[in-house]
Amino acid sequence: MDKSSNYHKFNKFRKQFQRFTYESFDFKRSSECLEVSYNFNLDNKYFFRPTLSIPVRPFMVSDNLFENKLKNILFHIGMIELISYWKAACPKEIVIKPYSLNEEQKEWWKRLYYNGLGEFFYLNSIQTELADFVKIISESEDELQKTSLNTTDSVLIPIGGGKDSTVTLELLKDYDKNNLLLILNPRKACTDTALTAGYDENRMLIINRKIDPVLLKMNDEGFLNGHTPFSALLAFVSLFAAAISGKKHIALSNESSANESTVEGTSVNHQYSKSFEFEKDFREYYLKYITEDINYFSFLRPINELQIVKLFVKSPKYFSVFKSCNAGSKTDTWCCDCPKCLFVSIILSPFIDEEKIFKIFGSNILDKQNLRHPFDQLIGLAETKPFECVGTIDEVNASLCETIKRGTGRLPYLVEYYKTTPNYMKYKNKNISVLLTAYNDKHFLLKKFVDILRKNIND
Repeated sequence: MDKSSNYHKFNKFRKQFQRFTYESFDFKRSSECLEVSYNFNLDNKYFFRPTLSIPVRPFMVSDNLFENKLKNILFHIGMIELISYWKAACPKEIVIKPYSLNEEQKEWWKRLYYNGLGEFFYLNSIQTELADFVKIISESEDELQKTSLNTTDSVLIPIGGGKDSTVTLELLKDYDKNNLLLILNPRKACTDTALTAGYDENRMLIINRKIDPVLLKMNDEGFLNGHTPFSALLAFVSLFAAAISGKKHIALSNESSANESTVEGTSVNHQYSKSFEFEKDFREYYLKYITEDINYFSFLRPINELQIVKLFVKSPKYFSVFKSCNAGSKTDTWCCDCPKCLFVSIILSPFIDEEKIFKIFGSNILDKQNLRHPFDQLIGLAETKPFECVGTIDEVNASLCETIKRGTGRLPYLVEYYKTTPNYMKYKNKNISVLLTAYNDKHFLLKKFVDILRKNIND
C-alpha cells in the first residue's frame, strides 16, 4: 500500500468533495419481511442506498414493529452506517437531514467516527485531528424522543461463528428458554454454531445487510478504503433487534483483551468498537437519547482470551463448526495463512493437544515459516500487532510458554523460533495462572450475570 499516495488522495478528495449528506431513511413492513433503507449522497455526485432486511419471525413483538416505535433506533443506525460511505472521500462536512442532533450528540459522533477510523487513518498515513477532521451539521429542527419499548427479561446473543460468542451462548443457555440469537449477514459458521447449540430458525433473528454496489465500484476506481468500526454498527443494529424481539438484554462477547491498542503508545485499536471505552460511551448515549428499556453489555468483559479458550474447550462439539478467519469466511474455512488463524492456533495450544488443533485447521499452522512476521507481531517484536481481532501480547507469550512446558516431543517451527527470542526469557518464568484467574472489574454485568460467569470460570 502506498501510504503517501493515499494521503495525497485524502487531501485531493477533500478539496473535490465538500459535503456528505444523510438525506433520509425508509422503513417497510410486510407479512414476510422488515426492510430498512438509507439514502446518502456525496456532493450530489454519488448516491448510496444501503439496506437491511429482516425475515419476520413469530417471536417478534407486534407492538414494537411500527415505525413510530422504531424511528429513533433506525435513524441512529443510519448515523453509523454512513461512515462506510463518508470515508471514500472524507469530505469536511457531514450534513444530517432527517432529525436534529444537539451539540453533545455531534461531539459524541465525531469521537466515534474518529476513534473508529483510527486504523483507517493510520494505515493510509492520514494526519488529522479530532477537532477538525469533520464538521457535523444538523439541518433539521425535528427532535427525536426516547423510545418506550415492551421488553422481557431474556437475552439476545449476537453470534459471529467464533469461539467467544459460542462461550456466551453456552454459559447463558439456561438463563431463559426464550433467549434468541442475532446473526448479522449469516454465514455457515454462524448457522452451524446455532444449530449445534440447539437453536432452530425460530430462535434466530437474521438481519441481512447489503452494501450499496456504488461504494464497491468507487473502491475499484481508487477512492479511499479501509477498516470501519463494524462492532459499533452491530451495537446499533442489536438495539433494533432487541426492540423488535422484545428482549431486555443484549449480551455481547467482547473480552477485556480487546482494550489493548493495536499500535503501542497510541489510541489506534482495530478493536476500538469492541473495547470497554466504546461500550461505556455507547451505553451512556443510547440510555440518554434512544431508550432505557434495553440493557446492552458484554458478558465476557471481565475475562480475557485465555480464560475464554479454557471455557471454550469444555464444549468440543463446536470444534468442527467454529470459524474466526476473515480470509476464509466466504468459503467457511480457515485459510491457515493469516494472523487470525495463527493467533487462534497459539491460544488453543495450552489447552488441547496438537492432534486436535490439526483436526480443527487441517494444517499445523505453527510449523509455517512464512508466518514469522505475523508471529513477531503477535508476540510484540514488531511495530504493531496485526490489524485483526486478536488477544494481548501478554496472552500470546503466556500461551507459547505454556505450550513449551507441555511439549513432550518435537516443537513446531514457530515455537522453536520463539525460544530464541528475548520474549521467551522474559515470560518463561511467569505463571499462566495469573492470567487464568484475572477478573476485570470494569464491566456492566448485572449481578445475576456476574454470578453465572464467576461460577463457570471457577469450575
